[in-house]
Amino acid sequence: MRFEHRYILSCLLVLLLSIPLGCSKKGDETTPASTTGAGAGAASVDTQKPISEVQAQADTMSVDSLRATALKYKEAILARQAEIQKLAEKMKEIPIADALGQEAKQLKTDLQNLETSVKALKDRFQVYYDTLKKKGGDLSGLTF
Repeated sequence: MRFEHRYILSCLLVLLLSIPLGCSKKGDETTPASTTGAGAGAASVDTQKPISEVQAQADTMSVDSLRATALKYKEAILARQAEIQKLAEKMKEIPIADALGQEAKQLKTDLQNLETSVKALKDRFQVYYDTLKKKGGDLSGLTF
């Protein structure tokens, strides 16, 4: 009986401790591609795919798909930049005495991760933008 209680408590403890670890923001890294309208055939937003694969994929895409994909990347970049702005404001609110504390370190880490993500998104956006430009597609609304 005592063993069963310890076993149940141990399982609950492991479960509770694993919840924060399993809830990372990796789900934001990719967005499913649209399957309707002008976005049909558009690629999903992916920061993990190598640039060479992105270039190869962009070369085979239609002008409409290129534009739709570039717009998705632009939206993702703008969303992440807004998150960066919010984190930067939080960093400014931290008192100097707490600047080396755990909260400040976590904010800095989150900020660096977002900045890395934005750079990866911009690199991939540029591939789609350049390919669209080369194919003579409509570039309106794609500049920052």
